[in-house]
Order: sequence, then structure tokens, then C-alpha cells
Amino acid sequence: MELDGRVAIVTGGGTGIGRAVCVRLAKAGAAGVVVNYSRSEDDATTTARELESLGATATAHRADVSDESQVVAMIGEAVKRFGRLDVLINNAGTTQFIPHSNLEALTDEVWNEILSVNLKGTFFCCRAAAPELRKVKGAIVNVASVAGHRAAGSSIVYAVSKAGVLQLTRALALALAPDVRVNSVSPGLVSSRWFSKRFGDEAASALESSTAENTPLRAIPTPDHVAQAVMAFVENDLVTGQDLVVDGGRMVEYV
Repeated sequence: MELDGRVAIVTGGGTGIGRAVCVRLAKAGAAGVVVNYSRSEDDATTTARELESLGATATAHRADVSDESQVVAMIGEAVKRFGRLDVLINNAGTTQFIPHSNLEALTDEVWNEILSVNLKGTFFCCRAAAPELRKVKGAIVNVASVAGHRAAGSSIVYAVSKAGVLQLTRALALALAPDVRVNSVSPGLVSSRWFSKRFGDEAASALESSTAENTPLRAIPTPDHVAQAVMAFVENDLVTGQDLVVDGGRMVEYV
């Protein structure tokens, strides 16, 4: 897919993987990029300004993807402003760090919060965007996780939500064919500001180093590595229903 003149929405687009995807979209010639956020307004606004400096028209748009009415409104505003929608990147996500052995901590509230954003939110965005994407033979890329492939991740609920994203990707690839391509990327541990904020710089660095030592390529992905994989699916017009793991080869140990 040539991106000149194309319009994209990136959920959770202000920071981390989302921001890296936004930057690559702008550099690839996207005419318009909607930088979605739910809480990080300053980051989303900063990212939008950066995209403007790269030649794209960009706007930061607040919407909670777990609220379908807000999702529908976001899609409508994007089409009203830009006249079309070509690419949807479902990157918004949330989690809670709960040991997998602590089943009692997996309350209804935890299940509802994580599934509502990670799984239902992804579906809401796909459903709302589908009519516009069909018009232009568009593309959807969902950000899943290696936790969706194996018993790992920040919590059982998070892993289940990402496994759901993988199956949703396959199902939608068939449901929206031949008009819309739907693929996903599954990052491993990503070196990011969010990770450092959650655990502290020293602990995050130690975990990143130990993970890298046990990874075939001796490195863990950055947000831009994941963005490269996202863009590969955006630009290839004959791939659908596929998932690409981005983890330096670490998951090879578990296959």
C-alpha cells in the first residue's frame, strides 16, 4: 500500500509503540494521522506536533477504546476531517501485574478492565472503522503480545486478552476479506519509558539485560522495532490473517 495521501488512526498513539508507529507512518508519506489517547494528552499532543514537522497533518484525539460510543465518534471525526480512513492500528492496551499463581486476585474488576480495553476495545475499533476501510481496500494491524502465544505475561488476564486479539485478527481477516487486510504483531519485552516508570530505571535495566542475554539476537525490541513490523503489514497488500512475533528470537525456545 502506497501511503501518500492515506489516513491512519493509531490508538494509544502518544507514547511507546504507538508513537513509533505514528512517526513511521508520517515518514512513509501518510497525509493524516489521528493520535488517539485516553490519558496521555501531553504526550499525544507532542507526538502530533512531531508528525506535523514531518509533513503529515496530525491531530490528538481523546477516546477510551473500551467505550464504543467514543470509538464511533473518533472514527466519524477522522473521516469528517480527512475525508477517508485507510489504516487502523490497534495499539491501546492496559494490564495489571498479578502473579499467575494468585488466582484470587483475578477479580471481576480486573477481568473487565483488561478485556474491555485490550480485546473488546480492539473489536470496537475494527467494527467502527470497517465500513470506511472497505471503501479503500484498507488495512488493520492489531498489537498483540507473545503472552498470547504462551503462558507468560504480566497476568493471566492480560495473556488471555492478547490470545483473544490473535484469534480476533484471524476471524476478522476472513470476515473483512477481500476488502480489508487484518494482521497482528506480537512484541516480547519491549524497552520503553513505560517499563522504566513501572519498575524504576535500575530494575528495568536489569530485567532487560537478563532477557537480552537469553535471547538469540542478544537484544530486546525497542518500540521502533515493533513499528517496523507494523509497517510491513501496512505496506504489503497480499498478506492477511498473520501474526509476526518481534522478540529477538526468544520465543523460538518455547516452540
